[in-house]
Amino acid sequence: MSILVSRETRLLVQGITGKQAGLHARLLREAGTTLVAGVAPGRAGARVGGLEDVPVFGGVREAREATGANASIAFVPPATAAESLVEAAEAGMELVVSITDGIPTHDMLRVRRTLDALRRGGWRGRLIGPNAPGVISPGKAKVGIMPDGIYRPGPVGIASRSGSLSYETVSGLTAIGIGQSTVVGVGGDLVKGTTFEDLLPLFEADPQTRVIVLLGEVGGSDEERAAAWIARHAAKPVAALVSGRWAPEGIALGHPGALILDGKGRAEGKIAALRGAGVAVAPDTDALVTIVKGLLSG
Repeated sequence: MSILVSRETRLLVQGITGKQAGLHARLLREAGTTLVAGVAPGRAGARVGGLEDVPVFGGVREAREATGANASIAFVPPATAAESLVEAAEAGMELVVSITDGIPTHDMLRVRRTLDALRRGGWRGRLIGPNAPGVISPGKAKVGIMPDGIYRPGPVGIASRSGSLSYETVSGLTAIGIGQSTVVGVGGDLVKGTTFEDLLPLFEADPQTRVIVLLGEVGGSDEERAAAWIARHAAKPVAALVSGRWAPEGIALGHPGALILDGKGRAEGKIAALRGAGVAVAPDTDALVTIVKGLLSG
């Protein structure tokens, strides 16, 4: 099995007529994802080079009703991204992935409030991102921009705040013959749709996943909240890596969410919380790969 995406994923691409969206839409299809529609407001009926058989609709709800789409990936500029994410959720998408970097924090706060209200009304979908590489279940589906050639099906579920760190970890695992069940890049922004704590129960319930890997970084409290969940509920082994042990205070490192303020969000506290919950924390990706190999053999 897998989490979030599967062979039943039917994907639409928001903003498909844009250059980057069109490029990645073609790559998604090449990766085996079932691509059923594109959305471009005001451009219904347009055709995208190399995807002439993919219909383009003016809105998400129309596309969903016509094609049975159940997942969306949004390649939308920061100024209009929040509106597009809410549109996808209101249309009933089960998965919404936001690639966009630079969405204003107050816009994402509004998105979160709207999604919470939709959940109270019965929506059971999930937002990944923003500023996220997406989700991939090797051999089944990819909804994201990750380099799918490094992934192989296997027993390791990975959740990461850093796209590049997840690529490095996956490459190391694949190189020694260890594949992945699902890899989720949750995004590096301060306010995001899904956290480690949200994903842990999904990996725990997934029969394909035997070991869970968390790739964290400084800033926020995602890792501490994940550690609290692991201490109470986890039955599967968990390994982790927290980057930024030498990060200075007051400077965002790469991601807006990777920020230490008033001494809060340091790597040391995150590592201590994870170790206190029984997580095997590695100092680098090479050591992490070795730890995962040992956990699978144990």
